[in-house]
Amino acid sequence: MEHQEHQSCIRACDACAAACDHCATACLSEQDVAHMAECIKSDMDCADICRLASAVMARGSSRAKDICSLCASICNACAAECEKHRHEHCKQCAEACRNCAKECRAMGQ
Repeated sequence: MEHQEHQSCIRACDACAAACDHCATACLSEQDVAHMAECIKSDMDCADICRLASAVMARGSSRAKDICSLCASICNACAAECEKHRHEHCKQCAEACRNCAKECRAMGQ
Protein backbone atom coordinates (compact mmCIF):
# COMPACT_ATOMS: atom_id res chain seq x y z
CA MET A 1 0.00 0.00 0.00
CA GLU A 2 1.24 3.46 -0.90
CA HIS A 3 0.49 5.02 2.46
CA GLN A 4 2.69 2.48 4.24
CA GLU A 5 5.55 3.12 1.85
CA HIS A 6 5.45 6.89 2.41
CA GLN A 7 4.71 6.86 6.14
CA SER A 8 7.79 8.92 7.03
CA CYS A 9 6.82 11.66 4.58
CA ILE A 10 3.18 11.60 5.70
CA ARG A 11 4.29 12.04 9.32
CA ALA A 12 6.61 14.91 8.35
CA CYS A 13 3.79 16.63 6.43
CA ASP A 14 1.37 16.21 9.33
CA ALA A 15 3.93 17.52 11.83
CA CYS A 16 4.74 20.47 9.58
CA ALA A 17 1.07 21.40 9.16
CA ALA A 18 0.64 21.36 12.94
CA ALA A 19 3.78 23.45 13.47
CA CYS A 20 2.63 25.97 10.86
CA ASP A 21 -0.84 26.21 12.42
CA HIS A 22 0.75 26.79 15.82
CA CYS A 23 3.18 29.38 14.44
CA ALA A 24 0.45 31.33 12.64
CA THR A 25 -1.68 31.43 15.77
CA ALA A 26 1.27 32.42 17.94
CA CYS A 27 2.24 35.16 15.44
CA LEU A 28 -1.20 36.67 15.91
CA SER A 29 -0.36 37.13 19.60
CA GLU A 30 2.89 38.98 18.96
CA GLN A 31 3.04 42.71 19.72
CA ASP A 32 3.74 43.78 16.15
CA VAL A 33 1.27 41.59 14.26
CA ALA A 34 1.68 43.62 11.07
CA HIS A 35 5.38 42.71 11.08
CA MET A 36 4.36 39.04 11.24
CA ALA A 37 1.87 39.19 8.33
CA GLU A 38 4.12 37.45 5.77
CA CYS A 39 5.00 34.76 8.29
CA ILE A 40 1.33 34.12 9.00
CA LYS A 41 0.48 33.93 5.28
CA SER A 42 3.40 31.61 4.63
CA ASP A 43 2.39 29.40 7.56
CA MET A 44 -1.16 29.12 6.24
CA ASP A 45 -0.03 28.23 2.70
CA CYS A 46 2.44 25.69 4.02
CA ALA A 47 -0.05 24.03 6.36
CA ASP A 48 -2.53 23.66 3.52
CA ILE A 49 -0.08 22.11 1.05
CA CYS A 50 1.27 19.78 3.75
CA ARG A 51 -2.23 18.50 4.52
CA LEU A 52 -2.86 17.99 0.80
CA ALA A 53 0.45 16.15 0.33
CA SER A 54 -0.32 13.90 3.30
CA ALA A 55 -3.77 13.08 1.94
CA VAL A 56 -2.65 12.28 -1.61
CA MET A 57 0.13 10.02 -0.33
CA ALA A 58 -2.28 8.23 2.00
CA ARG A 59 -4.63 7.47 -0.84
CA GLY A 60 -1.89 6.56 -3.30
CA SER A 61 -2.65 9.33 -5.78
CA SER A 62 -0.74 9.35 -9.05
CA ARG A 63 -0.15 13.09 -8.41
CA ALA A 64 1.62 12.55 -5.08
CA LYS A 65 5.13 13.09 -6.45
CA ASP A 66 4.14 16.36 -8.14
CA ILE A 67 2.37 17.63 -5.04
CA CYS A 68 5.27 16.61 -2.80
CA SER A 69 7.67 18.49 -5.05
CA LEU A 70 5.53 21.63 -4.72
CA CYS A 71 5.20 20.99 -0.98
CA ALA A 72 8.99 20.91 -0.61
CA SER A 73 9.29 24.26 -2.36
CA ILE A 74 6.60 25.89 -0.21
CA CYS A 75 8.08 24.38 2.96
CA ASN A 76 11.48 25.85 2.10
CA ALA A 77 9.91 29.27 1.52
CA CYS A 78 8.04 29.07 4.83
CA ALA A 79 11.21 28.05 6.66
CA ALA A 80 13.08 31.00 5.15
CA GLU A 81 10.34 33.38 6.28
CA CYS A 82 10.18 31.92 9.79
CA GLU A 83 13.96 32.13 10.11
CA LYS A 84 13.69 35.92 9.80
CA HIS A 85 12.05 36.04 13.24
CA ARG A 86 13.46 35.41 16.69
CA HIS A 87 10.36 33.80 18.20
CA GLU A 88 10.63 30.22 19.43
CA HIS A 89 7.48 29.20 17.55
CA CYS A 90 9.06 30.47 14.33
CA LYS A 91 12.25 28.52 15.00
CA GLN A 92 10.28 25.33 15.65
CA CYS A 93 8.18 25.89 12.55
CA ALA A 94 11.26 26.45 10.38
CA GLU A 95 12.73 23.18 11.65
CA ALA A 96 9.51 21.27 10.88
CA CYS A 97 9.38 22.89 7.42
CA ARG A 98 12.99 21.94 6.61
CA ASN A 99 12.34 18.35 7.70
CA CYS A 100 9.17 18.14 5.64
CA ALA A 101 10.90 19.60 2.58
CA LYS A 102 13.64 16.99 2.91
CA GLU A 103 11.11 14.14 3.16
CA CYS A 104 9.03 15.48 0.29
CA ARG A 105 12.06 15.87 -1.97
CA ALA A 106 13.06 12.27 -1.24
CA MET A 107 9.52 11.05 -1.90
CA GLY A 108 9.26 13.01 -5.15
CA GLN A 109 12.32 11.36 -6.70
